[in-house]
Amino acid sequence: MIEILAIAVGLLAGAGGTVAYSKVRQSGVKRKNEQTVASAEKKANDIVLKAQNKAMDIAEAAKKEEILLRKEIKKTEDRLIDREVTLDRKFDDLDTRTEKLRAQEDEIEKLKSEIRDIRMRQQEKLEKISKLKKEEAAEKLMQMTERDIRDDLVNLVGKLQADAAEDAEERAQTILLTAMERMSSEVTAERTVTALKLTDDEMKGRIIGKEGRNIQAIQRETGVDVLVDDTPGMVVLSSFDPVRRQVARVTMEMLMKDGRIHPGRIEEVVEKARKQVDKDIKQAGEDAARDVGVVGIPREMLRLLGELKFRTSYGQNVLKHSTEMAQIAGMIADEIGADIRTVKIATLLHDVGKAVTHKVEGKHHHIGAELARKYGMKEEVAHAIEAHHDDVEATTPEALVVRVVDAASAARPGARNISAENFGERMRELENVAKGFKGIDKAYAISAGREVRVIVSPKSVDDLSAIKLARDIATKIESTMQYPGTIKVNVIRETRAIEFAK
Repeated sequence: MIEILAIAVGLLAGAGGTVAYSKVRQSGVKRKNEQTVASAEKKANDIVLKAQNKAMDIAEAAKKEEILLRKEIKKTEDRLIDREVTLDRKFDDLDTRTEKLRAQEDEIEKLKSEIRDIRMRQQEKLEKISKLKKEEAAEKLMQMTERDIRDDLVNLVGKLQADAAEDAEERAQTILLTAMERMSSEVTAERTVTALKLTDDEMKGRIIGKEGRNIQAIQRETGVDVLVDDTPGMVVLSSFDPVRRQVARVTMEMLMKDGRIHPGRIEEVVEKARKQVDKDIKQAGEDAARDVGVVGIPREMLRLLGELKFRTSYGQNVLKHSTEMAQIAGMIADEIGADIRTVKIATLLHDVGKAVTHKVEGKHHHIGAELARKYGMKEEVAHAIEAHHDDVEATTPEALVVRVVDAASAARPGARNISAENFGERMRELENVAKGFKGIDKAYAISAGREVRVIVSPKSVDDLSAIKLARDIATKIESTMQYPGTIKVNVIRETRAIEFAK
């Protein structure tokens, strides 16, 4: 019993201690919360105070800025008002001056009218006194003056004509010789072949190909005669047409450098060579214009000018002939006072028609003039081009200069060689005879005119027709041309089957 009471007393004491501890702890937490709340309130008050101070500073700054802006606006308004007043004053002054000028103009017009009346009255009085009209008096005065000075004028004109005749020839010779001495270019080198060095005998065999198929493909595509056995270690390209020969030369260089030589590759390389030669032609035209010192020539005319690099006239390179002419013409034009730019352009382009004479019917100077007009060049240039030969009269100093310089350049010793031109003309005529038949794609005169190679369209010409075509071409050559020895007519008909694997 005593133990139970002791246990109960212990339990009561423990419960009382727990309650007391809880109360003490709660009071401590409460004090801590109150301190935290007080600290937070203090911090909040500080932040609010700082924000209020900052807002007051911003408001004060904005107020000051507003005052400054108002002052600036006031100054601007004052300036505008002053300017408006000044403008009004100037307009008033202008109105005043305008009124004065109008009054003065009216006064001047009145004075002019009075002067005209006085002159009319004086003229009437003079006519009454002299009994002559104004026109009659002027005519009599002219007759008297002419009668008095006629002899003097005749003598003076005669003397001037004599002096001019004596000086003209000497002065012309001096100008021409001076200009020609200042220009010097090499004489003509007549060439119809180009030689390329072979790297080795193996390359020679590749060029010939199996049963000669490679060399035949090169000749067929370029129209140039390829000779590999005439000169040891060399391959010779022979053709009267320098453009074809240049294409063949570039083709051979590409093939020998690449090493892959077969008919398919040859066609591809020939096409590339043609594009490269075309690029060289364009560059040659631009370089010629730059050397002469003229700009503004249409691109189409420069392209045709560049083609003259591969053309000859009686053995004389046409592009060099044209640039030489342009330089001399510029000097002469400067001496005689002609338009230097017109003269230089006309002389540079005077033979441009030769680039298309195989495509367009007519004389080259007429073709060149029409091309110049077609591409929008000045009529003075077109006339000078057209009149550089005798069938068109030269009506301007520039056209006369072009004609004179053309003759001077062509007549220079060694400038021309007739045999080369005759040879080229005969080759072209031979090709044209062959091209006159239907179904022909290409025709090339090779082996110095001893052979004409004709390539026909397989769709238009069959095997039997090819035999007949060869006979017809040979008959026409016999009846229309004069030539030494014999000419071989070689008609080639080739059928190709092409398909693509995809």
